[in-house]
Amino acid sequence: MSNIHIPAALSLALLLGACSLTPVLEKPVAPVPSSFGATAGVGASGADLGWQSMFGDPRLQALIDLALKNNRDLRLALLNVQSVRAQFDIQDSTRLPTVNANAGLVKQRSAANGAVAASVDSQKSAGIGISAFELDLFGRVAALSEAAFARYVASDESRRAAQIALVGAVADAYFTQRLAEEQLQLTEHTLADWQRSLELAQQLKAARQRSGLDVAEAEGQVATAQADREARLRAVALAGNALDLLTGVHAAGGLPSGIALDRQPVLVQLPAGLPSELLTRRPDIRQAEQALVAANADIGAAKAAFFPQISLTANLGFASLSLSGMFDSSQRTWSFAPQITQPLFNHGKLRSELRLAELRKSAAVVEYEKAVQTAFREVADGLAGRATYGRQIEAQTRVVGSAERRLALSRLRYDAGQDSRLALLDAQRLLYASQQTLLELRRNEFGNAVALYKALGGGLNAS
Repeated sequence: MSNIHIPAALSLALLLGACSLTPVLEKPVAPVPSSFGATAGVGASGADLGWQSMFGDPRLQALIDLALKNNRDLRLALLNVQSVRAQFDIQDSTRLPTVNANAGLVKQRSAANGAVAASVDSQKSAGIGISAFELDLFGRVAALSEAAFARYVASDESRRAAQIALVGAVADAYFTQRLAEEQLQLTEHTLADWQRSLELAQQLKAARQRSGLDVAEAEGQVATAQADREARLRAVALAGNALDLLTGVHAAGGLPSGIALDRQPVLVQLPAGLPSELLTRRPDIRQAEQALVAANADIGAAKAAFFPQISLTANLGFASLSLSGMFDSSQRTWSFAPQITQPLFNHGKLRSELRLAELRKSAAVVEYEKAVQTAFREVADGLAGRATYGRQIEAQTRVVGSAERRLALSRLRYDAGQDSRLALLDAQRLLYASQQTLLELRRNEFGNAVALYKALGGGLNAS
């Protein structure tokens, strides 16, 4: 036994740990069509665009930058990545032996025995040792390490998905704020116009040129606009609160001025690329893929648990009664204690654990396929909106123009006494409603562009 070289034995054992019972992972075929259809167009994917290129409004850019620096959900996502990374480091460290240095002192007093007087003996020791290191002959530890690493990568993909979602959420909240502010301006302008009409109706009634019915109708119209104004004021406040939460700070002051909805420099005609690009662009799909890798590695660990587990405890050092001669070669000590454990009877626990691992892999396959299908549907929805919103806005713009002409004619006919006030009120309400609808359509077009941008995996790069 004195010829045994412990480091050499350890090296041989580590070399033997090359067997792996983890099944070969075959990624499922994406259950989606090979193209997005005629609405997709040609060109590179919109994911290649940085968010500064996608959103040209300086105020929106400043808000997104604030959110990326201060948003608490994004901070939590980053902390979660770091936590899962630490868990991987802990698991991966078990693949190599842990070497500990030790030193000790033992003092012992022996009792007197007849002519032998009582005495106190002491022994000093120092050495290095390995405690219960598992020789991974069947790849159990390696499989657990692989699963831990895949979960770390999945957590980082989750952080990237959270960043994309944050960029989109800030853009959506900003466009909602712009819509609320512009609807408030339109409502206040309309209210002022209708109040002047009410004053005119009151003057005409006082001059006995109009009846009290005209005044009552005008009063109802003004009250409606006043109620709308309160709703718009509330919408502006709520949109501001949403932006404050997303950016993590109260960002009302010190930012560039915003741009009106009808002049927003937002790219609404985004190229979609090919469906296969989603598999490499979308962090949520890559997250589901890494979850599948982890579940597959868990199967290997569960299979390896059926085979013997060999652990090794070894120690090399010196022991002596005196400190001065402790490191002499004659005082060298060593111990080598391998241990093998073979499961014999555990009431089906290992088989149940293997079955559970296989079921979790099947669930991970379904989650991966669902993520791909969801991504395809989101892109297809965005492309459908891209193809129709522009034409709808053009048509609604013509509606507004027609309503403006109708109101002008109705006012002339009312002033000439050829129409009742009811016809004038209808023309005013139609113009007001058509203008509100046009504002909402423009905001919805930007919302669709944001959704398509996120669906394609854009929003990770600044430019």
